[in-house]
Amino acid sequence: MTRLRVGNGIALLLGAVALSLGAGPTAAQAAVHCPLRDQSYSTRSPLIDILLKPEAKAVLERDAPGLLKRVPKMFTTTTIPTFASIMTIRTLYGFAAPNAALDVLDRDLAALRITAADRRGRCARYDTNRPKIELPAGKPAILLFEKMTGYRDTPSVEAAHAALLAMAGRKGWAMVATDQGGAITPAILKRFDAVIWNNVSGDVLTIEQREALRHYVETGGGFLAFHGSAGDPVYFWDWYVNTLIGARFIGHPMGPQFQDAQIRVDDPANAITKTLAPGWTMNDEWYSFRPGARTGGAHVLLTLDESSYSPKGFGGQDLRMGDHPIAWTRCVVNGRSFYSAIGHRPESYSEPHHLELLENAITWVTGRGATRCERGREVANAR
Repeated sequence: MTRLRVGNGIALLLGAVALSLGAGPTAAQAAVHCPLRDQSYSTRSPLIDILLKPEAKAVLERDAPGLLKRVPKMFTTTTIPTFASIMTIRTLYGFAAPNAALDVLDRDLAALRITAADRRGRCARYDTNRPKIELPAGKPAILLFEKMTGYRDTPSVEAAHAALLAMAGRKGWAMVATDQGGAITPAILKRFDAVIWNNVSGDVLTIEQREALRHYVETGGGFLAFHGSAGDPVYFWDWYVNTLIGARFIGHPMGPQFQDAQIRVDDPANAITKTLAPGWTMNDEWYSFRPGARTGGAHVLLTLDESSYSPKGFGGQDLRMGDHPIAWTRCVVNGRSFYSAIGHRPESYSEPHHLELLENAITWVTGRGATRCERGREVANAR
């Protein structure tokens, strides 16, 4: 059963059958038009697709002997959610070996025939289940989207879920939570003022669902995402990461992973940040991006003081950005997009500054802020 929750405390138990992500594809799923369904195998394919096809896995083990044994087991499990859906052979080589064999691997993988079973396997982690949704009239309506096929940090996801539903109750918002990709359709999206992605990881939308979300945003919808929603090592939807988010994740510290760092308000006059302190210290997992969001035209709200923590990643990777935005807005044609990199630790969702940031940002993405977006530019709302 699919359970949807609304912010005023009502729980709707719907009769739709939930997709069992760890199970094999059903007949209905076989017809799903999923991304990469028909693309040749390569070192840029999701690793899970290589592992699910015995012939492809055999090529990998022959051309790169021992590679799979030299990487953490969590990278190679095929039970969804899994790192294997957000990794490629190329990213594995970054962790385990030089890339001398990549050309040979690409040649041999491309020679494999794509079968009907391969297509079903590739599409099994997507769904087209369309939940029935009831919304109270006269309240800002927000869809809280929580489908993950990549990394899922359950404590963080659940802490964010609870905090946002509590916030909705205080603010009088109607908030509906779902983990079904089938909710991302034109008919459903048009009923909502904004969509929130709660630490969504992995490629989760079919081709039609991608088109629905893009149309929704570009024609004036609101989108808000945080932390893991822009933290995958690899993305297979360029519009999402380059345009809707506006920066690509390159890593986070590992010495240690969670550190105290100083956050600075970059634009204290903005309605989203003007109620915040000029700066504060938090303990979290701090993301770095390339390029920086400001380079991509974002309106930067918060930055990270890189001198206040140690920005070293896996193998001593230098994660310094210089200018280090961690929260920003973007105008995507007529749509409003907000992203914050804060939010790995469950405690982040009870931290007062972070909660105030999210509350103000949700007000903006629902279209009730001081500004709106028109043809890619932020303009003041009429008073």
